[in-house]
Amino acid sequence: MEKKGIIKNDQKAKNGDSKSQGVILALETSGRSGSIAIGTISQMLAEIEFSGQMRHSIEVFPAIDTLLKRADKNPQDITEIYISAGPGSFTGLRIAVSFAKMMNLATGSKIVAIDTLDVIAANVIPILTDSNVGNSLINKVAVILDAKRGQFFTAVYDVKIGNLEKTLPDCLMTAEEFIRKFGNKNPIWLLGEGLVYYKDKFKAPGINFFDEHLWTPKASQVYKLGLEKSLANQFEDAMRLQPIYLRRPLET
Repeated sequence: MEKKGIIKNDQKAKNGDSKSQGVILALETSGRSGSIAIGTISQMLAEIEFSGQMRHSIEVFPAIDTLLKRADKNPQDITEIYISAGPGSFTGLRIAVSFAKMMNLATGSKIVAIDTLDVIAANVIPILTDSNVGNSLINKVAVILDAKRGQFFTAVYDVKIGNLEKTLPDCLMTAEEFIRKFGNKNPIWLLGEGLVYYKDKFKAPGINFFDEHLWTPKASQVYKLGLEKSLANQFEDAMRLQPIYLRRPLET
């Protein structure tokens, strides 16, 4: 992202023939359904969604192989890896981080890590810029992911001229705490896989829900947000790269 806390609707590509540019892989393995995207600094070329839920470890490498073959590229051509770094599935996050570190060691690929809640929030940007909807109807957005033990990973964004500005950084909340803080006020719109089983917990005056097709994180959004950070030279130190857990797997 060119400005911290802002999910932008546009991006600038570097000049150059895409055929001569290095390969970018974007991995989304934080959620229930995974996906992989491939592109260059000029454009995203293709995206593959896994065939079912929680098939990350089985399908991640075949999907990457398929995308490289479609692009007529080899693993050695990969110059940048963008990952959805969490919060989310502990196993899924470790898959993405491990792959990014492996490619950095093997080929020197640069790594960009994207907050998963930002990845999901970016799904609504086309709606915010749709002239038939207008920003006047949607002024605040929240992403909800299941953190287990009665808690949810949550982040809140204000709509700013078709972009999203994060106003509540990633945190843990119960549904009751969220309703006390955001219910019965100005309308807020929710999305995220935490609603799959717990949507009813968040029903309250002032709380609205985006359509379910927007709830899932996508590798295509990881690519878009990752490219913005790449253009700003915001890469990760591979040795220090860790998933964004918010809560450790064994924390009580």
